[in-house]
Amino acid sequence: MSTSVFDSILHRDLFGDAEVARLLSDSAEVRAMMLVLGALAKVQGAAGVIPEVSGVFLHRATMEIQIDPMGLAGMNGVVVPGLVGAMRTALEAPEHAQFLHWGATSQDVQDTAQSLRLRQVLGLMETRLRNLLTVLTDLADAHAETPQAARTYGQVAVPSSFGALVATWGYPVIRLLERLPDLRRHALCVSLSGAAGTASQLGPDPAALRGALAEALGLSDPQQSWHAERGRLIEIAQWLSAVTTTMGKIGEDVLRLSRSDVGETQLGGAGASSTMPQKQNPVAASALVALARMAPAQLSALSIPHGEARDGAAWFTEWLTLPPLVSAAARASALAGDVTRSLSPNAAAMAARLADPLGLIRAEALSFALTATLRRPDAQAEVKRLTKEAIETGRPLPDLVAEAHPDAPMPPLSSPADLGQAPQDARAFAAAARKVLSAD
Repeated sequence: MSTSVFDSILHRDLFGDAEVARLLSDSAEVRAMMLVLGALAKVQGAAGVIPEVSGVFLHRATMEIQIDPMGLAGMNGVVVPGLVGAMRTALEAPEHAQFLHWGATSQDVQDTAQSLRLRQVLGLMETRLRNLLTVLTDLADAHAETPQAARTYGQVAVPSSFGALVATWGYPVIRLLERLPDLRRHALCVSLSGAAGTASQLGPDPAALRGALAEALGLSDPQQSWHAERGRLIEIAQWLSAVTTTMGKIGEDVLRLSRSDVGETQLGGAGASSTMPQKQNPVAASALVALARMAPAQLSALSIPHGEARDGAAWFTEWLTLPPLVSAAARASALAGDVTRSLSPNAAAMAARLADPLGLIRAEALSFALTATLRRPDAQAEVKRLTKEAIETGRPLPDLVAEAHPDAPMPPLSSPADLGQAPQDARAFAAAARKVLSAD
């Protein structure tokens, strides 16, 4: 078994995400840190904290030199000192190299580089979520009036529509997309506070320097040290976890509806069984559920408080838990798109379940009809009694209610199903989604 399914040769085709794996690679991390160091030198040179000529040289050179991550491996815990040493050697300009990483601390560099990579992750996932929302919008609109039995506690409850179920998958996607602009502005920020958050070696105006670095990198200025105040990163983690659990809801429902004894949806590209030729396993939907079960545990570990001015153990915990959470959320966003695009609703199977000869799905409507002549508790008790009789005798529940209470107005039973607000709910979601998709 590999240490991680996300990069396992055996399992990465199911759980891995090649685009995100590149963003989380050691090479990408080193390159991002080098960009931060170069940008820092440039703004420090412009502010007179270091010689301006050195700042210009270092900014240009850090975009040109290559550093092998393999040469930085070791047990020192933090990679920045090794990276800075390797860069100074590669620069072959000691008169300028001495000003590299001036006044900053390792966590400044790593956290800012992490913000750069998370920005790319969020951009990638936004595209995927918008594509998923497009699929869900079309499904909800097309099946707004496709009758389907709604289920509660796994049991058939009342008539609804498949489009209304799709809307319950799609509304959380809208909310995830609506949260992104504020998340980017607030949480994707630079870190520049020095060894203990005091910025004591960053020149006469550290706040201005931090703002200039934020502008140079296209990130936000946090207006404070966040070495031990990780609320912004936790907000990103919460969003990632919400993505994964939202996709898990889709997977959970698809698993239930595609069961052989239900058969209300069919999936393309299902997996074959190794021993049972008749089976087509819903592998992608199962993976969505598994990822949704795994993600909250990573969020929980990320949410622990950091102590004092900087906390090495808590920071290291982020290294252990954030990458799997990013990988899970990214893969879930891709898999959900695959699942919904391959989903085929079986309207005939849905209608057959609604056409139960005993008419038990009409129990709620019948109990409310009896309130015209009975108190609500008595009406409920009466329908429960007649439901039991219907099951025992095989006679339809509506017939039994009509015989026992001929004076009560019976709900119309001529249509395939009374769908209530389900069609309107499906179309309202589709309209809301199109509004989001049409926004710049």
